[in-house]
Amino acid sequence: MTALVVTGAGSGLGRSLALAYSKDFAEIILLGRSTEKLLETKQLLPDKQVFTYELDIRSHAEIERLTDTLFSRHPVTALINNAGVGHFGPITDMPADQIKEMLDTNVFGTILLTQAFLKHFKGKGKIVNIISTAGLRGKVNESAYCASKFALRGFTESLVKEYEGTGIVLSGAYMGGMDTPFWNESNHIKDKSRLRSPDVIAEKIYSLDDGRSEIIVE
Repeated sequence: MTALVVTGAGSGLGRSLALAYSKDFAEIILLGRSTEKLLETKQLLPDKQVFTYELDIRSHAEIERLTDTLFSRHPVTALINNAGVGHFGPITDMPADQIKEMLDTNVFGTILLTQAFLKHFKGKGKIVNIISTAGLRGKVNESAYCASKFALRGFTESLVKEYEGTGIVLSGAYMGGMDTPFWNESNHIKDKSRLRSPDVIAEKIYSLDDGRSEIIVE
């Protein structure tokens, strides 16, 4: 028995990743801040054992409590760190609370959840951090967002080296050009028609996920 945990699984790429990877796991565990949205994802997996749990990854206390619960109830063997948030525009116009939200979610939350899972893995496990091409190169009007993703890239690359040769495999996924809920409340992307769907991106990540440390989907 194996179980996969996906964060930010209520919509967008998280939902698509849960669907793409579901064929490889007996249980799929969906994490997110909205139970309603998680249940919508669950309905798309009628033939699988699917469990939903609310989690705000910005809360260390919630992470600690939920991780203990997950490993006591489920045969957890893999984690996809997908939850993230993005705010875009000139850095001089960006409110401090938006910068903090990105760092708390994209960096702090991902690091703490990864830390908690690594403590529970018993010599074997898999973690995929969804990073984006914003972690590979700077982009106009994405300076703070890129800062969070560059931090996550450094974190992931370091863990790849730390756990090399063990039974724990870590990867970073770098993708761009995706139609994500990020853009629903932003005019940063003027023409969304040129963007690929989360389903297409998720299937590509899944198909390339063969244990390599970098999964790049341009």
